[in-house]
Amino acid sequence: MKSLQILHLEDDAFDADLVHREVARLDVSPVWVNAASADEFFSAIDAGGFDAILSDNRVDGIEGIQALKVAKERYPDVPFIFVSGNADPRWAEHCIEAGATDYVAKEQLWRLPSALKRLNDARESRRLTTLTRARAVLVDAVRDLSLARSVGAIAHIVRQAARQLNQADGATFILRDGDLCHYVDEDAISPLWKGGRFPMSACISGWAMLHGQPAVIRDIYEDARIPHDVYRPTFVKSLVMVPIRAEAPIGAIGNYWAREHEATADEVLLIQALADSTSLAFENVALIEGLERRVQQRTLELEAANKELEAFSYSVSHDLRAPLRAVQGYSDLLATEVNPPLEGQQLLFLENIRTSARRMNTLIDDMLTLSKVTRQEMCPLPVKLGLIARDVVNRLKATSPDRQVTVDVDDGLVVHGDAGLLRLAVENLLSNAWKFTGKRDDAHIAFRGEPDPAGGTVFTVQDNGAGFDMAYAGQLFEPFRRMHRESEFPGTGVGLAIVRRVVERHGGGIEADAAKGQGARFRITLPGAS
Repeated sequence: MKSLQILHLEDDAFDADLVHREVARLDVSPVWVNAASADEFFSAIDAGGFDAILSDNRVDGIEGIQALKVAKERYPDVPFIFVSGNADPRWAEHCIEAGATDYVAKEQLWRLPSALKRLNDARESRRLTTLTRARAVLVDAVRDLSLARSVGAIAHIVRQAARQLNQADGATFILRDGDLCHYVDEDAISPLWKGGRFPMSACISGWAMLHGQPAVIRDIYEDARIPHDVYRPTFVKSLVMVPIRAEAPIGAIGNYWAREHEATADEVLLIQALADSTSLAFENVALIEGLERRVQQRTLELEAANKELEAFSYSVSHDLRAPLRAVQGYSDLLATEVNPPLEGQQLLFLENIRTSARRMNTLIDDMLTLSKVTRQEMCPLPVKLGLIARDVVNRLKATSPDRQVTVDVDDGLVVHGDAGLLRLAVENLLSNAWKFTGKRDDAHIAFRGEPDPAGGTVFTVQDNGAGFDMAYAGQLFEPFRRMHRESEFPGTGVGLAIVRRVVERHGGGIEADAAKGQGARFRITLPGAS
């Protein structure tokens, strides 16, 4: 049982001693405040802080019924028990009707400990009920604060939760602004100081921040830390103020009451817990704002890089192609219009020039395609990838009508993605398979699809061509990296880099499996529609 603070109105020292001895049978040592007269009673009432009041029918200068009325006006929740020498049941009933919690005759003092225990149990039950409700408010506030993304959002959450936590008549939310206390927001029965700024040394919120500890004030007009003239126009009689963060506080949160009220340990702990959660919320906001600034900076840098890339692409497309066209054009004139026609070594030199020009033109095309894949805006839709693959195969067959290649295509394969980019990936994969099976009489290429357990789609392109050494697989998707000599299989080494970028832009993945002289298999995973 928690220790009790008891005010005892009794002017008979022997009766007082008997009452105290009887109550001592409880498992606590009560703290007694004795009042043997009206003056002592009113002085004790002004001090407050009782858990219960015991009173005789009369002490010097005041009747018990009058004391009951005063106590109920000042402390309506504090139990009031008559301990009287009058054993008349009708008088006891009258006292109960007047508002007394209980009536114990002095001839039956043995009833007093159990009466006080019942009162304490009821008080503890009320405390736990109140604490449970307040903790639910605190849990909701902590959740909301964890999602707050601005100081305004934090202030809105705190102003409401702070008042609800302790069922106060008002709550205020203050932030430190240099040497000033900025009263950012409030929720109260009448206006306080919202929007005002006051010196740290001139207000209780400043005191809580400067000392890094709570301030609990039962009577503001008896506390030298309070600027009384500022409070007189308000309803405030009592308050508790706690700092937001013990080390280097950044603000404070306060509760106000319109009647004298000494904040309990539970109430102080609850509002301090709210202040601690508010501190974390501010740290989250600062972190998020920092991340957003970095994202904005990174976005600006990417936009600048994209502009540079666009300028580079334009330069490649126009500035490099112009002299290349000249080289190709005059080479063609040398091959067709020189008389007599070039022969021998001269003709060989010319053909080398023309071959190199064509290769450079192909390189420029591939570089521009690779750049376009990275920058092109995507339009995700259901794509009949099987039909695209069939169309690509038909065009490959048309370019090499003499080749006998067995091609299996899953015509019904449908995926979700950008049709243009996916066609580009399929064209490069199937063109590679067509090219690297060019030296086989039994060439075989397969394009197959299957569901992915994660909800997307997997498709594979497999051939029985030249393959490659898996020891070099790490370089496979890098631009301009080649697994074979140009004399064996012509190309620029950009095709698979294009495929990887297309797949990555779709949020998918690509894997390769091969063996030298035994073909290769590329497995592409694409996510489903989101």
